[in-house]
Amino acid sequence: MPEAGLIDIHCHIIPGVDDGAESLEDAVRMLRMEYAQGVRKIIATPHYRKQYFETPAEIIKRQFGLLKRAAVAAEIDIELYLGCEFHVNMDMMEILKERETSTLAGSRYVLSEFSGNSEPSFIRERIYSLLSGGYRPVVAHVERYRAARDDISLIEEIKEMGALIQVNADNILGKEGFGTGRFCRKLLKEGLADFVASDCHGSERRITRLGEAFDYVRRKYGSSCAGRLFIENPQRIINK
Repeated sequence: MPEAGLIDIHCHIIPGVDDGAESLEDAVRMLRMEYAQGVRKIIATPHYRKQYFETPAEIIKRQFGLLKRAAVAAEIDIELYLGCEFHVNMDMMEILKERETSTLAGSRYVLSEFSGNSEPSFIRERIYSLLSGGYRPVVAHVERYRAARDDISLIEEIKEMGALIQVNADNILGKEGFGTGRFCRKLLKEGLADFVASDCHGSERRITRLGEAFDYVRRKYGSSCAGRLFIENPQRIINK
């Protein structure tokens, strides 16, 4: 495991608000697992997706408060921040402005999720809309999108526009198939990734392997690259 200090910007650890932690006890187990992986700061990112995950903001904040108190009681030394994994839609600017959901740690960064079959034109247009509204999109697990896998120049294009790119730790480690892992490693080799995050959902399923991914990246691409993806760039979000 790496030295402590990793930052996880994509984690479904707030209990009972989406398809992540099922209970407060599960969330505390997840916190212990993150700590063991070297994580010391987490931005909790419950889903917001119309007609699927629309937990009211006040409930999310209440459950987040419970999680923070449980972390203190369990003496787990991890700083917790509130965010959201926002599934982009045509009403997203109104939703963000009305604060129905959270940006990452109160910043202008928005963890932005697309459907796997989203068309390139839709991805470009929604990225442009967020940027025009004063937000900085962080494209969640870009390796899942067919449009990106089919044409890596789409990733280059949206980065030039101002978007940032997040990949999942499990996918770097090849946990979701050889092809996905190879694509993630190509992104790392070509310097197209900005963040690696766990996207963990539980203590028994879709667990965190952020420290394992950090060690892999450090071995393959060097300490400077690993530090940038797992610590320095995430810290810029928290610093706002």
